Amino acid sequence: MKPIFARGISNQFRLTLAIILSVILLVANDRLEPARKSISSLLSPMQYVANIPGAFLDWSAETIATRNMLERQNKELLRQQLLMSERLQRFEHLRQENERLRALLGSPVHMDARKMVAEVMEVASDPFRHYVVLNHGASSGVYVGQPVVDAHGVVGQVVEVSALTSRVLLISDVTHAIPVRVTRNDVRLIAQGTGEIDELELRHVAKSTDLRVGDLLVSSGLGKRFPEGYPVARIMQVDKDDGQSYATVTAQPLAALDRIRYLLLLWPDGEAPETKAEAKSEVQAGSNDGENKTQ
Repeated sequence: MKPIFARGISNQFRLTLAIILSVILLVANDRLEPARKSISSLLSPMQYVANIPGAFLDWSAETIATRNMLERQNKELLRQQLLMSERLQRFEHLRQENERLRALLGSPVHMDARKMVAEVMEVASDPFRHYVVLNHGASSGVYVGQPVVDAHGVVGQVVEVSALTSRVLLISDVTHAIPVRVTRNDVRLIAQGTGEIDELELRHVAKSTDLRVGDLLVSSGLGKRFPEGYPVARIMQVDKDDGQSYATVTAQPLAALDRIRYLLLLWPDGEAPETKAEAKSEVQAGSNDGENKTQ
């Protein structure tokens, strides 16, 4: 009986044809290269058009990622700059102390104090009060009396703390005073705010005191409020009037008090007094619980 559908090309013929074509392509490969390039050139615009949506999505993702990355890098670099500036502030103090003592092992400067970068949220609008409000408060461990510095020197101290914010009294305020000493000769003085943002006054300075214009004043560490060695101001004028009992000495703060934005909160002892008190109370409570259980 004759089949309804005729048989197609046999498998042997197909194999033979494929082998012949393969040999021809291998031999003529170099000669087909110009034609291949021409076809590729003709199809390139179509490839670009087909790739536009994917390229646009990749560009958008890269742009967003790059912007976020730059913002993170800027914040991290600013934080590192503040931390490094805080360390560099004490180099002059350490250099002169090294010249006098030939060793820094006994230096009381706190090199490993805990630090935190804070941003200024508000500046006092009252011209007779100099303070700023920071975006960190008791929830971050900030405490009353905590020293605050910027990239150039001492800014002031915390005088009021809430849960999320804190108020810093600047060293230029008339109610603020800080113990300082001259790095050149270790003369100890008190720098008092004058109400002027760029001026401090050294009160009750004897006329015989060896002070010179340009002398650097650093925190002396007395009073245990500000750690020793942080730059405070530089003497700008020394007036020894014969009609006055004391010399009139003015200094200019090194911190940029009129344009501060980011500040550095310091924990000279590593943690706030409240944290220590809470830890101590927890330890005592644990001891009492242990004694009760033993009994």
